[in-house]
Amino acid sequence: MRYRTLGRTGIKVSPYGLGALMLGASIGNPDHDDSARIIHKALDAGINLIDTADAYSRGASEEVVGKALKGRRDSVVLATKVSLPMGDDPNHQGASRRWIMTAAENSLRRLRTDHIDLYQIQRPDPATDIEETLSVLSDLIHSGKVRAIGTSTMPASDIVEAHWVAERRGLERFHTEQPPYSILNRGIEREVLPVARRHGMGTLVWGPLGQGMLTGRVRKGRQTDLVRAAMPFMKVFGDERRLDAVEQLISLAEEAGLPMTHLAMAFAIAHPDVTSALIGPRTMEHLDDLLAGFDVTLTDEILDRIDEIVPPGTDIGTLDQAYVPPAIRSSGLRRRPVSERTAA
Repeated sequence: MRYRTLGRTGIKVSPYGLGALMLGASIGNPDHDDSARIIHKALDAGINLIDTADAYSRGASEEVVGKALKGRRDSVVLATKVSLPMGDDPNHQGASRRWIMTAAENSLRRLRTDHIDLYQIQRPDPATDIEETLSVLSDLIHSGKVRAIGTSTMPASDIVEAHWVAERRGLERFHTEQPPYSILNRGIEREVLPVARRHGMGTLVWGPLGQGMLTGRVRKGRQTDLVRAAMPFMKVFGDERRLDAVEQLISLAEEAGLPMTHLAMAFAIAHPDVTSALIGPRTMEHLDDLLAGFDVTLTDEILDRIDEIVPPGTDIGTLDQAYVPPAIRSSGLRRRPVSERTAA
């Protein structure tokens, strides 16, 4: 395994990281023992980064990871996240000092550890001043409960602002960013990755298999047995533009003699600003398939062909789980009152 340095933290992580979204989850693998076996096999294969979140099955994923790491904790770079809702209470979410202090303790308990190697804000929280968030995260670092801090799906402009605030206020700065990235969604190549590089941040990308569309099991005009495709909130599987691109990529993979999953993963980790790509297996079979692609190298010719199908810096469709900033989500922030919409 060729380990990579996570930004400027000095922490070494594997090019593949194990995402635990589908482990111990009702929508994924509800068998905790089987999920633990998947974790152990990934670790035995050389993967040393595990990424979970408190919101994954309302803490069940963290509990599975915590139990599975008994006796192996010191050899694992353990990452978790905070900010998504953990119940109906409006204060059990977000990036306020009040919630983060509580959420961190809850995660430590579920993970059965005294420290978190990487603690990430899972989604930006426009309702909380970034200085407050950085302040509480700095306190967690100084207390020894957290080693490094990061963001997820944060726009490039917000990353720059956070670094400016950290420098101006003498606070700990974000060490990593975790954005979505795959052959189908390359938008972060335009600003997020260059900004992360400029500020010395490590980058852990999620969704390298395009939320399952790059597994080879999703074809235009055909039924699929992919579990995610049946979820009502997943709209990407009906996007004709994405389906057309997938068909072209399947043909390319066949020409190259590669499974689609290996093509997709090799693409993600080939970018010089991607530290690690997170895989999210639900079964041992899924993990075995991904582990078999460890040594796949894409030639410049193949990468050029991918660029022709999906141009650099572009997205084909929008991910269902992508962050949508308030200015786009709320029509009131982009429309003047009716009485003020005329020039005269």
